Amino acid sequence: MKLRHFFLIIYLPFICIHTNAQENGKVVFLKNGMSRIASKGSRIQKVADGFKFTEGPVWHKDGYLLFSDIPANKIMKYEPGKAVSMFMENSGFAGTGIVASGPGSNGLTFDKSGNLIICQHGARQVVKFDRAGNLVPVARQFGGKRLNSPNDAVVMSNGIIFFTDPPWGLPKNIDDPAKELDFQGVYRLRNGSLELIDRELMLPNGIALSPDEKWLYVAETNGEKKQYFKYAVDEEGNVSDKLLFFDASALGAKGSPDGIKVDKNGNCYFTGPGGVLVISSKGEHLGTISPPQQPSNIGWGGSDGKTLFMTCRTGIYAIDLKIAGIMPMD
Repeated sequence: MKLRHFFLIIYLPFICIHTNAQENGKVVFLKNGMSRIASKGSRIQKVADGFKFTEGPVWHKDGYLLFSDIPANKIMKYEPGKAVSMFMENSGFAGTGIVASGPGSNGLTFDKSGNLIICQHGARQVVKFDRAGNLVPVARQFGGKRLNSPNDAVVMSNGIIFFTDPPWGLPKNIDDPAKELDFQGVYRLRNGSLELIDRELMLPNGIALSPDEKWLYVAETNGEKKQYFKYAVDEEGNVSDKLLFFDASALGAKGSPDGIKVDKNGNCYFTGPGGVLVISSKGEHLGTISPPQQPSNIGWGGSDGKTLFMTCRTGIYAIDLKIAGIMPMD
């Protein structure tokens, strides 16, 4: 238990704070609503380890988890009860030349047809890995200029793809001479046409949709500003009304905004300061799930959709919760 939590519990008894701590991390209960999401006896378990830097966890309905090991340039496969195996080599870059230390795939998701959507750092594109085993680029350029390095993606039920495009796949990131765009965008891929929906974020990162697909959430990694935005979305994927949804800048713990997922009740799960921030649909911070390593991204899985998998630097951790999450193949 962190010292500040100790003093809060001892000297501020009227604030509802409960911490369930163990060697594999802890769950912090800040509001009563957190008890409807996690049990006080919830345990965070390590399910795999020994990787270079993990990202992009996504569950397949056949009962396995895929995730990226970015520096290794691989997509790995975790199936409960079995050893982790390699799903794809050269997952983000298969060419020659200088690329960043993280040339591999980053964000992964599925469309409703079961095609794997891959954000490729090294190749600077979004591709579709179809069920026949073909890799098909679906977004490579905007306005005749190469994308930076697509980071994370989410697919609407009608097939529209939203994704973020920071420059972390480039050797010198935002200052790389190979960077062709002078901004880092949030994009919509609709009917084969790539459209820019926001160019004002410094470093757009994680992205997710609300259960009713009326809100699009985007995390921004921007130094001391640790913020999460939301955009109104209509049934055709048109975006409007950008709002600041949650500001974690004052939390003080280590970690920056990164991956985002949402459960079926509309609660948001933001990787950020201190672990995975659980935020109600109204923007209230209910609690924090803190694995032993800082999480980069999260994904729902398990037979009932209630297991939250967390990619945490070199390892994969999981916690069983009370509410099922939004999974891309539902």
